[in-house]
Amino acid sequence: MSRSLIYGDIPTGLVDMPHDGVQVSPLHPGAVTLDALKEGSYSGLVMRAPSNTIERRHEIALALRALAPGSPLTILAPKDKGGTRLAKDLQGFGVRVSDQPKRHHRICQGTRPEAIRHIEEALAEGGLRPLPDLGIWGQPGLFSWDRIDAGTQALMDALPALSGRIADFGCGAGVLSRFVLQSPKVTAVTGFDLDRRAIAAAHKTIADPRFSSVWVDLVAEGTGEQTFDAIVMNPPFHRAGIEDQTLGMAMIGRAAEALRPGGTLWLTANRHLPYEAVLKARFASFTLKSEVQGFKVYQAIR
Repeated sequence: MSRSLIYGDIPTGLVDMPHDGVQVSPLHPGAVTLDALKEGSYSGLVMRAPSNTIERRHEIALALRALAPGSPLTILAPKDKGGTRLAKDLQGFGVRVSDQPKRHHRICQGTRPEAIRHIEEALAEGGLRPLPDLGIWGQPGLFSWDRIDAGTQALMDALPALSGRIADFGCGAGVLSRFVLQSPKVTAVTGFDLDRRAIAAAHKTIADPRFSSVWVDLVAEGTGEQTFDAIVMNPPFHRAGIEDQTLGMAMIGRAAEALRPGGTLWLTANRHLPYEAVLKARFASFTLKSEVQGFKVYQAIR
């Protein structure tokens, strides 16, 4: 008997959850890869849809493809993060849906149609693709997916040539890793990211054999190492679309754990983020190296 799909973190008590669910969110390290599932091989879906419109349609299309025709589906999202558009999205795929509000969410329920309309269009629009003008690969839903973020550029402008074993925390599509690898004294770069799609993009961006990656929740798990000579990062400060400064603070703490004694953290952050206290607490010293376009770049020595 086939099983049900679960996509994302479903708020407790909001909808009925399957007992045989298989997690397929790319933001859950170790989850099953949704786009690799055989068409029509699963019997149900409960999904917390992404807020980005193109990403949401892409992920819904992948999930619908994996369901057998007639399988029940429940897809929800906060009202202010795509929930009000969910029913229209599903109707565009040919799904007949009921749409009800509950606890600041919109919950859409229906069944997988025999034929899914416009699925190839949604998959193409939201898929991983090369961005020749930037020399990287990107995908809608990833951070700064089709441009070089100003904070990342500020860090690259301040970085000296590094050497030894380097970690890139929250590597995304590999922009910082690729830059660091320009130094011949770098022996290895390991990119860490919570998003499986970012890891895939980074490996498309970077052909250098010195690059490797780990799909992991750094805040929850850390790296398990204390051997890196340097760490570069432009840490996130939003969780589910809401500002959460503790994310960056936690990643600074994980960087202190992962560096060898005397190792260096290079950090870029928005000017308003209060990271100085945690840098002072976790590192022997830190220095503001630049401040430009609303971003500050710090070097911290463990």
